Amino acid sequence: MTPPVSYFNLRDMTLVALGINCLQPLPVDEFETSFSLGYNGADYFSPEMAYGLYDPALLRTYLETMNRLLRAKGKAEMPLQYIVGAANQLRAMVDLCHLYGIAVVLDVVYNHAGGFEGDDESLYFWDRQAQGDNNNSLYFTNQDWAGGLAFALWKQPVRQFLIDNAAYYANEFHVDGFRYDEISVLVAKNASTGWSFCQDLTGTNRFRKARMLQNAEYWPVNPAVVEPSAEQGAGFDVTQHDGFRDSLRIVIAQAAVGRDAAVDLDRVAVQIYPPGFPHAWQAVTCVENHDLVKAGEQQRIAALADGSDHRSWFACSRAHVASGLLLTAPGIPMLFMGQEFLEDKQWSDDPQSGHLIYWDGLVLNQKPMVDFLRFTQDLLRLRWRQPALRGQQLNVFHVHNQNRLIAFHRWIEGAGHDVVVVARLNESTFPDYRIGFPSAGRWLEVFNSDVYQNWVNPWVAGNGGAVEATDEPLHGFAASCSVVVPANSIVVFARDSGV
Repeated sequence: MTPPVSYFNLRDMTLVALGINCLQPLPVDEFETSFSLGYNGADYFSPEMAYGLYDPALLRTYLETMNRLLRAKGKAEMPLQYIVGAANQLRAMVDLCHLYGIAVVLDVVYNHAGGFEGDDESLYFWDRQAQGDNNNSLYFTNQDWAGGLAFALWKQPVRQFLIDNAAYYANEFHVDGFRYDEISVLVAKNASTGWSFCQDLTGTNRFRKARMLQNAEYWPVNPAVVEPSAEQGAGFDVTQHDGFRDSLRIVIAQAAVGRDAAVDLDRVAVQIYPPGFPHAWQAVTCVENHDLVKAGEQQRIAALADGSDHRSWFACSRAHVASGLLLTAPGIPMLFMGQEFLEDKQWSDDPQSGHLIYWDGLVLNQKPMVDFLRFTQDLLRLRWRQPALRGQQLNVFHVHNQNRLIAFHRWIEGAGHDVVVVARLNESTFPDYRIGFPSAGRWLEVFNSDVYQNWVNPWVAGNGGAVEATDEPLHGFAASCSVVVPANSIVVFARDSGV
């Protein structure tokens, strides 16, 4: 664990300090409205100019920060003219992310384009077709979606337009991949040609940049979207997955009812490995995202965990379990902005809405938020240190709904690196709970979320750093051990290698 401090330095709030390796902005294409989620793009070859910085004095301030980051990596400083304009600023952001080990994946919208209500700047009006005659449009069908029209993907020039758009962002801005919005809509609006377009898109992008990450949003989840084109799949690498997300949110809400409420962890057990997928890494998982927690929709985890006090022990500890399961389960975990430090407000794209991320909670050293950020940072470091947590193998060996406890085994086939994860949503500590272990011997307690309650928790319930499993079979294993499982917690044990 990192030593306790009285406050966090601003640099501790950075993406690098957090330990992530990929950044996924919402769509950056030019849109017509004054603010936007980004899904009503009007100009597909222009990053939104409203996101740019134009004040010379402020621009120089940002340049100083950029050049400090460049110098820290032994790189030459950047002249001011290189970051003039929104497009150049996006280029600089992507290149800086790369310098610090962070990939950038853009969210792109190829199922429709927005803005067809009379504005000459929108893509629809470039072809000057009469209203009501959309089947003659150069770009679109007459089917509407989300305030725009679906692209006519049976037309080769339209297909090429979108494929070239992906190439533009990959080549000009050096992005590392794409999250494709609502591919299921794209296919539904182009029943005879949508699937083949996906195969052309993914195949061309893979030819141009073999390591490009291609992530399809497809509802309901369909494993065929990540199957190779040669096997009649759509050819994407990964896909958004809501099974684990929804089951986890349900059990957090169930636990929030109180200590006597029924909590169904079986639903988590059947979704923790993405059903129907040959590889767990093909599923992108989360517990919050922009669709779920935007204003007027569902609650963020902190609010879901305790509706009366989003900073209470109940809110923090249940949120520990939610994030802990996300970051120790198979798949590619995705954090939504602010989740790492217990943001409790719903999110809005309107900067005047009062739903901005509460960075001041960290700056002003609000302890529940600061402690939760430390929890997330250390859990991500654990994921880096324990290769089994990033691997494929999973065995959910114990679920007890009455005790509100789930335990699973992670390992690397042929290499070991065994890890046992125990999570529970019970409001009292189990001081002597016997669980199975893959082998007898010493197992290190490498993570215990109870430490982060009022860091460093002076009343932490734990296992003194290690436990000793003996040759007593349990839960399908040859060995077992009695362990301390704190209230509303996640505890991780790793095989002691003797090093």
